Amino acid sequence: MQETSTKPYFMRAIYEWCTDNGYTPYMAVKVAAGVQVPMEFVRNGEIVLNISFGATSGLKMDNDAVSFKARFGGASREIYVPVGNVIAVYASENGQGMAFEVSLDEVPEASEPDEPEQRPRSGLGLASVNTGENTESAAETEKEQKKPGKPSLKIIK
Repeated sequence: MQETSTKPYFMRAIYEWCTDNGYTPYMAVKVAAGVQVPMEFVRNGEIVLNISFGATSGLKMDNDAVSFKARFGGASREIYVPVGNVIAVYASENGQGMAFEVSLDEVPEASEPDEPEQRPRSGLGLASVNTGENTESAAETEKEQKKPGKPSLKIIK
């Protein structure tokens, strides 16, 4: 019989220590196959998540995974992180906590998301759509958009 890893026990202990002392517990995660997080917030294959009581709903930290619901940009998202992908659990206020070794044998590398998906979405982009009608005016508008305008400076007193 294989011995149970101590990692999930230490993770729960650091989480409890943070909450008992009024700190905000954060969890750093290696994003790879099996991890369910908002990919638009992933940087360099990693993401840091606020796992405090106020930031999560239904937080469950068991021996296999950490799962909860959290809001990102106002939308509720399901989060699922296998224990093998957890890099660290620490207090955001002072950085005290514990870092863990991530075994590359246990955690397969995820394909990096495309560049546009890595950036947080700041708003909707607008583009013209050619419907076949008024093709001449669409072409003229496109030419006008490509022309560089003369820079101007306005002085405000």
